[in-house]
Amino acid sequence: MTRNYGKIYAGPQALWLTVFFAAPLAIIVAYSFMKRDLYGGVLPQASLEAYRSLANPTLLSVAWRTLWVSFIATVFTILIALPCGYSIARSGNQAMRLFLVIVPFWTNFLIRIYAWIAILGNEGFLNDLLKILGLRTNSVQFLYNQGAVILVLVYMYLPYAILPLFSTIDKFDFTLLEAARDLGATRMQALMKVLIPNIRGGLVTAVLFTFIPIFGAYAVPLLVGGKDAYMLGNVIADQVTKTRNWPLASSISMGVTVLTGLAAVIFAATSRRTAQHVVEDSGIGPLSATAGIPSGGQA
Repeated sequence: MTRNYGKIYAGPQALWLTVFFAAPLAIIVAYSFMKRDLYGGVLPQASLEAYRSLANPTLLSVAWRTLWVSFIATVFTILIALPCGYSIARSGNQAMRLFLVIVPFWTNFLIRIYAWIAILGNEGFLNDLLKILGLRTNSVQFLYNQGAVILVLVYMYLPYAILPLFSTIDKFDFTLLEAARDLGATRMQALMKVLIPNIRGGLVTAVLFTFIPIFGAYAVPLLVGGKDAYMLGNVIADQVTKTRNWPLASSISMGVTVLTGLAAVIFAATSRRTAQHVVEDSGIGPLSATAGIPSGGQA
């Protein structure tokens, strides 16, 4: 009789998720429904005050700004990552190009941010270059605004978008693009109507891997952003370390978690539905969508 060791194999993973995910999340949920202690921490008394505070106009303004910055940064990241992933997949030297994408991970997160400060600062490389070229006589304020935050966020999370896109594009049958061109499609039409629908899974993964961490970003807005780049991650940190309002910080964290979770579910469901419609409208079965074989089995 064959014994099933599935539960034993899943045990370490379940323990890991419980200790490092479920338990901290349960603590945050519990704190969000408690009263604030005057000197920090929480009082073991049920209260909805923290959630009522979420309706504060200032906090809502920061939430909208966070959503906007996250959306713009994600769009730019995907627009840059898509051609990069395509180029790597079609390259004959994939290992070297992937190595160049991964290299930034070898450098500390904060060091990379400070490197951008050295580039964009009033006395930084970019301003010095403009002065040397005679294009400016005074410094340009590149730092401490939303533009700087978006630029650095795109740089920070670009590898997270390139890698899943490359992985998906690398498995794509590029003869489908040649077939589309032979049937009269332009290069852009072939890419939009053949390539994009077939790599939708990689696109969904790239969007989720970038939007979710960007939405909760803290260090980048703190170091390169100004007052108009203050995001929810900074609010949460200030409520914990400065104001000592742990219930409000927990309620904001729960709001961020719920919003990003809903966005992920809706985006993934919409992408699956759209991909299914593309396949149905084209009359191509699931096998032929990846292998380029008509549904009837004819070559």
